[in-house]
Amino acid sequence: MRQERTLRLACGLVIVLSFPFFAQTPTPDRALGAVTKVDIGARLLTVKTDAGAEVVVAAQPTASFRRVAPGETDLQKAAIIALTDISVDDRVLARGRAGANGNGLAATLIVVMSQGDIAQKEAADRADWDRRGVVGVVTMVGAHQILINVRTAAGASPVVIKLAPNASVRRYAPGSVRFTDARPSALGEIQTGDQVRARGNRTADGSTMNAEEVVSGTFRTIAGVVVSLDLQQDEVRINDLDTKKPLVVKVNAGSSLRRLQPQVAQAIAPRVRGGAERSGDLQQMIESSPSITLADLKAGDPIVVSGAVGANTQQVTAIMLLTGVEPILRRPGTQEMSLGSWTLDIGIGDPYRPQRKPVGAADSPLCFAPDLSVYTSTTNATSVQIEPAVT
Repeated sequence: MRQERTLRLACGLVIVLSFPFFAQTPTPDRALGAVTKVDIGARLLTVKTDAGAEVVVAAQPTASFRRVAPGETDLQKAAIIALTDISVDDRVLARGRAGANGNGLAATLIVVMSQGDIAQKEAADRADWDRRGVVGVVTMVGAHQILINVRTAAGASPVVIKLAPNASVRRYAPGSVRFTDARPSALGEIQTGDQVRARGNRTADGSTMNAEEVVSGTFRTIAGVVVSLDLQQDEVRINDLDTKKPLVVKVNAGSSLRRLQPQVAQAIAPRVRGGAERSGDLQQMIESSPSITLADLKAGDPIVVSGAVGANTQQVTAIMLLTGVEPILRRPGTQEMSLGSWTLDIGIGDPYRPQRKPVGAADSPLCFAPDLSVYTSTTNATSVQIEPAVT
């Protein structure tokens, strides 16, 4: 399966990459998240924050309401709206003072990104990543550029990645599959063997990219046979088919577990062995396969796992786990199974992958949400001043 999607900028809403700042540490005087309920008469919004808490926001009589477009950082360009313009699933940043019981917020400013605007921005960014993005494994690193191998139908194609002015570079935290854990990074932190996704303009011959955005991480795709399950620890122990060594696979709330139907596995097998690069329907086949739980696995099942590697190289945190993969792994005419050169398309870093959770969900491994924390406010009795957040 092609690597083109292997590092597609985290699942969920990639919009955040259009913003210069990411969510800050929650404070009692603000709520940042998705609207789950609107009570116009009582002037109340219920907001599920990105931390998972539910906050009741009371819009004060003098409260200001502003709608900003995804990617906009200047509140002076925001549209003035009313409470009645806010809908369920909109993203909001409410600022004010904490309620007496500590559970609510008396808001004097509410900044909104509508669900519709987010969807439009998401679609535009997805199309741009498809058009100008590359994914590959790093084969060489230098002071000012890296070299990656991008899989194509004709084989591996080397592409030099250089940084455009003001390029955004981020890196996944060790062992983490959540893009919200990714931090600002530098080209010098990227290592040989890392997986990289970059977006930018390429030279006419396609050999060099001036990247505007780069995200990197240490990920592995592993084929193995289940040895045992530990449901209390959310772990499955396997024997790696390639290294013949034991490995622990950790599963969390954001891991996607699916069972390939026999006809689907049979259809995927020849395409994987053929190494076709532009085979987006393969990902659709996987994503349309039935979801399972860890308890559905049993000893002896062959599985393929893609996930994040941390300090413990004998453990991987699953982003995607597939069973029903024997037809793909088994070498034609033999009883042997191996991963070969297959890199499972897990949509790492792709905020557009369908496995994302609903808007506002915070636990999905590669999901994140548009950042409204770029706006902070200082208030006095007569005015509200908005300025860029300091990070």
